[in-house]
Amino acid sequence: MNIKIKYFNPDLERLRPIEGKSDWIDLRAAETVEMKAGEFRLIPLGVAMKLPEGYEAHVVPRSSTFKNYGLIMTNSVGIIDNTYCGPGDQWFMPVYAVRDTVVHFNDRICQFRIMENQPPLQFTESDLTEETDRGGFGSTGKQ
Repeated sequence: MNIKIKYFNPDLERLRPIEGKSDWIDLRAAETVEMKAGEFRLIPLGVAMKLPEGYEAHVVPRSSTFKNYGLIMTNSVGIIDNTYCGPGDQWFMPVYAVRDTVVHFNDRICQFRIMENQPPLQFTESDLTEETDRGGFGSTGKQ
């Protein structure tokens, strides 16, 4: 699959898959960002992409982002559809700082993968009495 990509800063490290480790691709901060505890910011990721028709990108924090920076991605997951692809459609990571922090230019702060769009769905009302009840939300125990 070939993805057209625009970099907003020539010094930003180029995206690359991590062969043999993960099919997620790291995204980096496109500028140094200083934040105080309680602040919200959109951290620029320095890229825009034209995803293929029928695909979308899922953007999530890296597992170390909270530990290293004290940042929470405010929408938990970002969904970027293939129509968000113009020359000014830079990707951002919306974050909330729980402590004073600095994210440096080119720091890896989030990751993405490309997913096929969900197929069209239809919903049919049912009382679901023919199905087995698992006990409701939170009923699977602590282990």
